[in-house]
Amino acid sequence: MDAWRIATEPYYAPSGDECTAFEAAYAERLPMLLKGPTGCGKTRFVEHMAWRLGKPLVTVACNEDLGAADLVGRWLIDGGGTRWQDGPLTAAARGGAICYLDELIEARPDTTVVIHPLTDTRRVLPIAPLNELLHAHPDFALVVSYNPDLHAQGLKPATLQRFCALRFDHPPAETEVAVVAHESGASPELASSLVALGVRTRRLRQHGLEDGASTRMLVRAASLIRRGIAPRAACRMAVVTPLTDDPELQQALSAAVDATF
Repeated sequence: MDAWRIATEPYYAPSGDECTAFEAAYAERLPMLLKGPTGCGKTRFVEHMAWRLGKPLVTVACNEDLGAADLVGRWLIDGGGTRWQDGPLTAAARGGAICYLDELIEARPDTTVVIHPLTDTRRVLPIAPLNELLHAHPDFALVVSYNPDLHAQGLKPATLQRFCALRFDHPPAETEVAVVAHESGASPELASSLVALGVRTRRLRQHGLEDGASTRMLVRAASLIRRGIAPRAACRMAVVTPLTDDPELQQALSAAVDATF
């Protein structure tokens, strides 16, 4: 598991008592669910907490093609014959790592079924191809996340009720300015302007925009500006064009950029 350890502290600016809450949940080995918009810091929070707790972190970016076998493992055939390869969930459960399933709701339905026995007092992972019932390492913990703003139906109650949950959102303006400045190396003045732009774009969610600019997008815009790209052009590259293909919404976003710079 040494390869999965985070060597240096990932920067994270708390906006509440989420660090203390996560530590308490980990002390009891309670599975955690993180809800919040894309790019608001959920993954960085998990990385920070893994470093803070001194535990390896196995991260899986879930997608529509991800199934139970991708998490648990499969038989492989190579020059030496047939061998079993643990999947990331199995490796984490064996080795005592924190396993983070990012955007779990994007994965196929069988993935939620396979994690259920790990999220209650049994803390076991059935591995049917090996005829094995793997008892999770005492240090193992499961963390999952998803964006409820993009998935109105969310996870099924049978899954949700197995987790303790933390709600994330875009951080307060002062905190977000500090994050943008730290991550991009931008001046506080530039970071403040970009955060103001982010706030303007998020207001457009009431007018048909699926999601406003994430903190991640603002960091990218700041990085482009530091590389010599004009602020308006950088914001169109990092914020306006990625957010939507709708001409009217792009026009509204461009107006927000013009109002900011």
